Amino acid sequence: MNATHREDRIIATNPPSLPSPQQLLELIEQSLDDDKAIDIVSIDLTGKSSIADAMVVASGASVRQVGAMADHLREKLKAAGIKGISIEGLENCDWVLIDSGDVIVHLFRPEVRDFYNLEKLWSEALPESVDVTAAQN
Repeated sequence: MNATHREDRIIATNPPSLPSPQQLLELIEQSLDDDKAIDIVSIDLTGKSSIADAMVVASGASVRQVGAMADHLREKLKAAGIKGISIEGLENCDWVLIDSGDVIVHLFRPEVRDFYNLEKLWSEALPESVDVTAAQN
């Protein structure tokens, strides 16, 4: 009998690597800067909060700009391989929250941002060592 043996090969492919929290933060800040966001502020939460490693707060001049920034950011996050992106507030675009896992993003119209003042709230709630800085443009 002449038996033929077939060797099946399994080729392992590595999925594209996800960005590190720092790379994700940089991607978010760059996207917001590209969209002319106003007053981009990053808050380092590493080791201070279990919700994320960082929070970014920024404003748009109008509901249209806030909505466009959120849409553009969602597309860039998806392109970077981020899955499970959660977005709230797109209906009105006064305050849009984007949860990308390691970085939480809050996009506001200026008067709504002034009312909630998240930067002050978080700086008072967290230890003094928390870094609240404006993103470098």
